[in-house]
Amino acid sequence: DVLQNALAGNETANFEFVLKSKHGEAFTVLLNATTRRDGKGNVTGVVGVGQDITELNQVMATSKRVADDLTRLIDTANAPIFGIDTFGKVTEWNAKASSLLGYSKDEAMGQNLVQRFITEEFKASVDQVLASALLGKETANFEFPMFTKFGERREILLNATTRRGPNDE
Repeated sequence: DVLQNALAGNETANFEFVLKSKHGEAFTVLLNATTRRDGKGNVTGVVGVGQDITELNQVMATSKRVADDLTRLIDTANAPIFGIDTFGKVTEWNAKASSLLGYSKDEAMGQNLVQRFITEEFKASVDQVLASALLGKETANFEFPMFTKFGERREILLNATTRRGPNDE
């Protein structure tokens, strides 16, 4: 179909398929098929460029498994885990945080952590600890209270660490 489309003047980019070697080994190939034309613009054939992406797919599958494992670890940890973005908005809220504080993940996600969940007397100090973590300065064993959805006080021991993007940013 890809080659027939290219012969009809319809180019295909990033078509993925499995190619078997004469020894039966399977390779995943990413193909781009382009119409080849003569000087008058008439179709004379197809130029196909294929790239073996077998190893890339294996690395991506491994990365996905590791990411899934880490997500499960965060979700099922026996300690409250929450994360924020650079604007202070909640991006992670595990099951233990939900059970301890009474706010579901859906209720917490996207909320400003300090403004929404930290008591007035500790807002400045918690904000400073989190701002420092965002700049790469980590803090261990910072204690402060949080109140549950039902008004009960909970003492939290915070370890604030920097979460980096794929380019270590």
